[in-house]
Amino acid sequence: QVQLVESGGGLVQAGGSLRLSCAASGRTFSNYGMGWIRQAPGKEREVVAAIGKRGGRTYYADSMKGRITISRDNAKNTVYLQMDSLKPEDTAIYYCAADRYDYVGPDLLYDYWGQGTQVTVSS
Repeated sequence: QVQLVESGGGLVQAGGSLRLSCAASGRTFSNYGMGWIRQAPGKEREVVAAIGKRGGRTYYADSMKGRITISRDNAKNTVYLQMDSLKPEDTAIYYCAADRYDYVGPDLLYDYWGQGTQVTVSS
């Protein structure tokens, strides 16, 4: 089992920035690919970013590419999502998730999920 706890969400004006963090505990964090997934009201979950277990491979959704950066610190068992130039349409619950097969891509192939953190972008 891997336990994941997100933090860093909140209310921000359009054009602003937020940095989300996800702290992991349980199994060896460096064995897992990690992703950030969001779900807006009435919409499907979308993988916005993913990173391989060593940090060398990344994926970004077109909807946020160029405005977000995913990174991880295996020594701190933490994955981050830096979000800049935020738009009202980025309003969603953001989840981090772990994949034991080190998948990096747009599919929802994750084994463990956090509870999510709310991001609200006002216009």
